[in-house]
Amino acid sequence: MALDDPQFAAAALALRYGPDQPGPIRWNPVIAGLLAHRSVRAYLPDALPAGTIETLVAAAQSAATSSNLQVWSVVAVSDADKRARLAELAGGQRHIAQAPVILLFIADLARAGLIAHDADAAADGYDYLESFVVAAIDASLAAQNAVVAAESLGLGTVYIGAMRNHPEAVAALVGLPPRAMVIFGLVIGLPDPAHPAAVKPRLPQAAVMHHDTYALERQRPAIARYDETARAFQTAQAQKPVGWRALILARGRDAAALNGRDRLKAALRLLGFGLR
Repeated sequence: MALDDPQFAAAALALRYGPDQPGPIRWNPVIAGLLAHRSVRAYLPDALPAGTIETLVAAAQSAATSSNLQVWSVVAVSDADKRARLAELAGGQRHIAQAPVILLFIADLARAGLIAHDADAAADGYDYLESFVVAAIDASLAAQNAVVAAESLGLGTVYIGAMRNHPEAVAALVGLPPRAMVIFGLVIGLPDPAHPAAVKPRLPQAAVMHHDTYALERQRPAIARYDETARAFQTAQAQKPVGWRALILARGRDAAALNGRDRLKAALRLLGFGLR
């Protein structure tokens, strides 16, 4: 079935939302590709074709950037030993070592500091929390463009937020200067056909889309329905059917549930961010 086939729209919506689908949506091949997104955690070891990383970075650099500051960077790590170390720092996520490359997206205020230094100019504004937030958002927008580009080329991807478990160690491994931090990694490679990834259902739009005014209390029915959809998906994937609310509760239970990220503010200060 082609991505632009109208029947694909119905099938894609069923996979993305389960039984709680929105009304009719507009459709084209770009939207089809977006709805088909899945996180891939099993890869072939094959190297990427020449020019692939450059293509993905070009797509990333075409994303919006606040005031054209471009306060982000990326380190492409293909060295096997470094990928193995990153996998270890991320809690043993084997796909980091398995795939041929991981892109480390960086909130990068170091370049702005370099420019200010060379101009003998003040750079106090980059010591405020707002500047770090801008850098993190810039990196995130860029990375999502790279994901869309990678998937259009038949590649698989998965984000690695666990790069924030040990941010100082990750920064040291790839030689980051002060005022630069890896926000997340992005594994890229050819999906292993022996272990296909599934499209994971998302919350109903009734829980995330509001018209004119945010409505918290009205989300309860949609959340309950999604919990059942999540259980069905988990069962189909031979996972423990705990639902979705259990994941939210587990992540917010205590500081230990953050896997080291509870000390993120201290780590950022050690990496040179002012965060005033």
